[in-house]
Amino acid sequence: MKKKIHIIGSGFSSLSASCYLAKAGYDVTVYEKNKKTGGRARQYKKEGFTFDIGPTWYWMPDVFEKFFNDFDKNPSDYYELDRLDPAYQVYFSELESIIISGKLKEIFEAFEEEEKGSSKYLKDFLDAAKFNYNTAIKDLVYRPGVSPLELITPVTIKRVNQFFSTIRTQVRKKIKSQKLIQILEFPVLFLGAKPSNTPAFYNFMNYADFGLGTWHPKGGMYKVVEAMTTLASSLGVVFKTDSNVEKICLDDKGRTTGLIVNDKFVESDIVVSGADYHHTETLLPAKYRQYSENYWSKKVFAPSSLLFYVGFDKKLKDVSHHTLFFDTDFDEHAKAIYDSPSWPEKPLFYASFPSITDASLAPEGKEAATFLIPLAPGLEDTEELREQYFIKIIERLERLTNQDVQKSIIFKKSYCVNDFIKDYNSYKGNAYGLANILTQTAFLRPKIKSKKVQNLFFTGQLTVPGPGVPPSLISGKIVSDLIIKTHFHESTI
Repeated sequence: MKKKIHIIGSGFSSLSASCYLAKAGYDVTVYEKNKKTGGRARQYKKEGFTFDIGPTWYWMPDVFEKFFNDFDKNPSDYYELDRLDPAYQVYFSELESIIISGKLKEIFEAFEEEEKGSSKYLKDFLDAAKFNYNTAIKDLVYRPGVSPLELITPVTIKRVNQFFSTIRTQVRKKIKSQKLIQILEFPVLFLGAKPSNTPAFYNFMNYADFGLGTWHPKGGMYKVVEAMTTLASSLGVVFKTDSNVEKICLDDKGRTTGLIVNDKFVESDIVVSGADYHHTETLLPAKYRQYSENYWSKKVFAPSSLLFYVGFDKKLKDVSHHTLFFDTDFDEHAKAIYDSPSWPEKPLFYASFPSITDASLAPEGKEAATFLIPLAPGLEDTEELREQYFIKIIERLERLTNQDVQKSIIFKKSYCVNDFIKDYNSYKGNAYGLANILTQTAFLRPKIKSKKVQNLFFTGQLTVPGPGVPPSLISGKIVSDLIIKTHFHESTI
């Protein structure tokens, strides 16, 4: 008999784990509380417009390739990828922006134009970032976070100082232009922490940015979800949507026996949760929870977000597919997220206009837009506050790009802290999991294997290796490898 594995949630890490476990011969069923698979990477459609509710950036294409290659497939078997050029655009003031090209040579030229001599430093910086990327992605991030010894390799021993220096210190050694500094520090936002708290080793994200480029799956990021769901189904994985897991059942020895799903018991040998880690533990009796409420309250979480999905009745000008608005103080906004949690007075924000690249995402002559403001998790979330901040950013968009857009809004939908809690049981409504700061790196993150419940495992951005879509794919492989290793002595067929 095949061993039954039940997976809670269907985000990227769960989809990844389901594929690897099914390939290994397990009987895998995925339970998703929402109507479609994808977890936070769902899709919203209205009046001919299509929006990715969650992730909109496709970075680190090699990680996606490695995932599909593990099943003798390629991303191109499922979706079409375009490399964006420009990769993105950054606004600093009215009609003052820097365009980051999809070509490295042109990025060097843009840096040199902004600050003489900076291109040489950028080249050295990216050489080091590439080395770190290869060290991390080809080795370290695929380790299960069980022991500090996982971080000790002949390579990391020689570069151990990078774990005690920060991105901010490294970037500001030679670069003086505040604009260039912000461009080099912004990828750290994907790790969910301040540059001043993020180890310099994580500069590998800059290589992911400039070296590997920014890509777009035609039809949006949800095409990746569909691809992984299709692959999993072909391997025998069963998906059950509208299926809310209410309890993890245990025997008197503290071993998983199954789940209560929509008030019904389903028997299981092994349980994997890709749902919010804190929420998952609340499905257990208190004595079987590894981490207390006090533990979670002291953790540094990556931001939540206020998002708007907007349909415009015209094409917008002077914006790129990905556009960042850094015309206010980065440090002040960061303080409102990490130091004294509050709604930022003058928020930075990000906007995605995917219909610039992909005509399938909006009706002809119209524009689809997603706006995102990073916020501290756990903030008060009201319709009044959402509307207040929408007006703030839309007026700045108009001023910075010198165009009237408010009268062209067909509709808008907002999404914020309360929605992350309601839809994903997200701790304090966080959007990205735990920040990758030194004290929350690798073996210092919540464990993927429960120490108190036998045959209970975790995957996703609250555990190793961390937040983001590529790390979630990797997390699914890590948990699968550990399950297979743990149960290697038992017949799975």
